[in-house]
Amino acid sequence: MKATFLVKAALGLLLSVSSSPAIATAAAAGHTAPSSSSARTTDSAIFQPPPVFKNINLVHNINLERSYAKETVNVVVENVSNEPQSEYYVPFTASQMERLGGFEVKDRKKGDALVFGAEPAEGDPDSNLQYYRITLPTVLAPGEQQTLGITYYFLKAYNPLPASIGQDDDQFLQYSLSAYWPSAYKTDKQKTEVKCGSSGVLDYSKLSSLPKEDDKKDTPQQPVVRGSSLTYGPFTDLPAGVSLPANVRYEYTKPISHMAMLDRDVEISHWGGNIAFEERYELHNLGANLTNLFDRARWARSQYIKPTTYALKEMRFPLHAGSVDAYYTDVVGNVSTSRFRMGKRESMLEVRPRYPVFGGWRYPFTIGWNADAGLYVRQTATGGHVLAIPFIEGPKQSEGVAYESVTLRVILPEGAENVRFHTNLPPSSIVLTALESHSTFLDTIGRPIVVIRARNLVDEHRDREVWVSYEVPLNAQLRKPLVVFVSALAGFVVWIAVARVEVRFRRKV
Repeated sequence: MKATFLVKAALGLLLSVSSSPAIATAAAAGHTAPSSSSARTTDSAIFQPPPVFKNINLVHNINLERSYAKETVNVVVENVSNEPQSEYYVPFTASQMERLGGFEVKDRKKGDALVFGAEPAEGDPDSNLQYYRITLPTVLAPGEQQTLGITYYFLKAYNPLPASIGQDDDQFLQYSLSAYWPSAYKTDKQKTEVKCGSSGVLDYSKLSSLPKEDDKKDTPQQPVVRGSSLTYGPFTDLPAGVSLPANVRYEYTKPISHMAMLDRDVEISHWGGNIAFEERYELHNLGANLTNLFDRARWARSQYIKPTTYALKEMRFPLHAGSVDAYYTDVVGNVSTSRFRMGKRESMLEVRPRYPVFGGWRYPFTIGWNADAGLYVRQTATGGHVLAIPFIEGPKQSEGVAYESVTLRVILPEGAENVRFHTNLPPSSIVLTALESHSTFLDTIGRPIVVIRARNLVDEHRDREVWVSYEVPLNAQLRKPLVVFVSALAGFVVWIAVARVEVRFRRKV
């Protein structure tokens, strides 16, 4: 135990020595524009947004309580040019763009009533600096202001430090950030607030304090720490493109649940009045790796001595009320460590993996269930049908779940036509939307399939839905029973014909 304590203390001291002094010299500007070498300004030789806006007041919030990092930026922008403007740019590095998802912009004064258009701007793919372009709903005249609420998520955001730990050791994560939110425009005033995953904040980058010239007293040391929250700033008069690297390291006793892949199939049957759901997952735990081999006996004992662990040992899937016939399998076969409960408000599928999923481990599995089609499909006044389903119905965990790649396939009845679909997912996360065809048992012309592929989503998008409208004409509805009747009749005729064939051998006389 003493050796483990000394190793943790040495790592904490190493992080503090390696990050804090360099940042401290960079923060010599305190609450003014930086002038040292650590505060670096990013630039791009290919594209540079014109300096037509100014950030009047900016608050940058970073939430590290879940398996992914959630960042929100509330900013009041002003048009400082002599012409009307409608495009506001947000810079990201190439590494951030690969892990970025759920980018959305709303009017802070109107809440969810108004969502602005946002998409990656065209630029040099080899450049380290990329931009998101926000299109304002109305052109901003010179001197006018607009309040923006920008939200986005980073997947694979943490670095376990140390990278390998014992089976019963505590897990610590490090997150790299910028005390200054890198903006493409000049900022009058801003601050950055960081909310860690626990109150056990072990180390963080410190900014040096500055003496005030009026009373010769030192300003409070940056950041200001209150429990699990850290506040950098406020800073004033920051030039465009400036950033100030910082790190925070804290204890995190939960798994980092990451779904590298989710394939979700939804098959609709009007004749059976049923909707069949099947979801195939590839689960990764991105936490710290094990230093030694897994000891199952020690694991069984620890469940009574120290139940808190960074290994994932169970998942809970809340399903729509009325869901039935739930199943749970993996690459080996059926997994019996599951429990399905049906309720009036919702059904709950509780599953336990075949083994605890520690950091660096993977666990592919499949779940499925059936539901009454009337719970999801409504008939329109013109005789058509409208299907409304959630885009994601994954596990609901306290640590949150991130989804790197999600593919939804909605398999409609054979002969469905006039198919249209819509989703309220963030447009920046949608990779592909297509209408394909699929043939199954006793199909003649195939079934239309709505395919929607998205990337870098999180479980906070569980409330996002997909709407599919379609029509099934009478001849298409009668096609399946007609095919079944003809197939059965053909089989009966063949059976009679075969029964009349004499296959005995006669003896020669």
